[in-house]
Amino acid sequence: MRRFLLGLLGALALAAGAHAQDGTLRIGLREDPDLLDPTLGSSLVGRIVYAAMCDKLFDLDARLNIIPQLATGYRYEDPTHLVITLRPGVTFHDGEKLDAEAVKYTLNRNLTLKGSMRAGEINPIQSIEVVDPLTVRLLLKAPASPLLAQLADRAGIVISPKAAEALGPANFGNHPVCAGPYAFESRTAQDRIVLRRFPAHWNAAAFHFDQVIYLPIVNSAARLANLKAGAIDLVEYVLPTDMPQVASDPRLKLAVGDGLGNQALYVNTANGPAANSVIGQNALVRQAFELTIDRTALIQVVYNGVFIPTAQANPAASPFFAPSIQPPAPDIARAKALLKQAGVATPVQVVITAPNSPEVQQAAEVIQSMAAEAGFEVKIRSLEFASSLQAAYQGDFQVYLIGWSGRSDADGNMWQMLHTGGTFNYGKYTSPTVDRLLDEARVRSDPAERRDLYRQVWEQERKDLPQIYLWNTRNIVGMKKALTGFEQVPDGLIRLQGMQFAK
Repeated sequence: MRRFLLGLLGALALAAGAHAQDGTLRIGLREDPDLLDPTLGSSLVGRIVYAAMCDKLFDLDARLNIIPQLATGYRYEDPTHLVITLRPGVTFHDGEKLDAEAVKYTLNRNLTLKGSMRAGEINPIQSIEVVDPLTVRLLLKAPASPLLAQLADRAGIVISPKAAEALGPANFGNHPVCAGPYAFESRTAQDRIVLRRFPAHWNAAAFHFDQVIYLPIVNSAARLANLKAGAIDLVEYVLPTDMPQVASDPRLKLAVGDGLGNQALYVNTANGPAANSVIGQNALVRQAFELTIDRTALIQVVYNGVFIPTAQANPAASPFFAPSIQPPAPDIARAKALLKQAGVATPVQVVITAPNSPEVQQAAEVIQSMAAEAGFEVKIRSLEFASSLQAAYQGDFQVYLIGWSGRSDADGNMWQMLHTGGTFNYGKYTSPTVDRLLDEARVRSDPAERRDLYRQVWEQERKDLPQIYLWNTRNIVGMKKALTGFEQVPDGLIRLQGMQFAK
């Protein structure tokens, strides 16, 4: 088998020598994306594909400024009336015109479609009015400070109403039709997603590849081997422990930057029968479990010390970071005392569900070993990434080890995860105090006021501990040295404008 794999890599490398010249860019993904429907999708790797396939109303630049994309601008007539003007002459991949009616259709779909992952992001919108073919007016239920940032992500992607109606919600994600520089061509599950250049794109001159192929490669060693062999041109995530190998290869280069994402343990406190576990029903047990985790040691072992220990979702560079909220030092004696105070018998059984990528599995194993010192017996349940997400939504888990790619506005890192109505509140945590604070932060415009409200959220969250935040991530992209024009943005998306192979 090893000889076969080496032979395959060699063959791929020979082919790769030509594909740099054939107009194809091959991108290695850490996971296979979930459904390619912007309303229903929830994965980072899906967002990476959308970045080429689906333009948004707004985008982010490298400094996280909100910039126009399908929109040309916006203005607030008053705090609850937002007017957005659209770019003229834009067409969807099916040839249909992108206009204000299409924007209204998409936003209403995001708000009302069963299973929508976007509803909680844009639910401050009460109604959408078409002013003219290139102007929409959003009537808000109340002032909504995070709304523009949400429209610079999946909630701002505009899809073809004709295609969405013809295909229906069950099939649109298998044949998505957007208005980005590359159009969907085909997908083979667990193998590849192929996009083709869309010549009628409004900014077509900025894109230089005829075809883009996304290749999900869960195993980090295999991703690295394919990059080094020349079979892929760029990997969106290089494991920190693999960075020296990329840096030392004269044919390759690294792009490393601070990210917005985090990794956390989500505890099922109220989502179905699986919530009826010792750790799910007792905050003291959750606090004890956290005290067994040495974040610094875990990050050193699994991620070469590159990531940053944390006890909150927002990274230190965020204007909404709460400096007073710091991860506790591991304390086995205190953990044992908390278990005794909780009145639970040891060993305490805990099942951690984790995606099956090797580094996440290793992180789960380190946590398993650490928790054992205080009297926890941890079992690890490994699932393919998309399957793990479905299990989480259905409440089929006790504790879920999962990452969040992060958003530029704190609301995007908090409301959906901690609010009673949040789509990514996998464990169905509910706290009237947290709900009130998160809702109030949405209507405040002063950053200092919002920061203080978020600090109060974290103080309550630290008592209840429905989520145990472990670390903030960094974006580590590896690519061929001949690939030019890549610009790193903290949100971790791979934007293809300006990228090409040096001639």
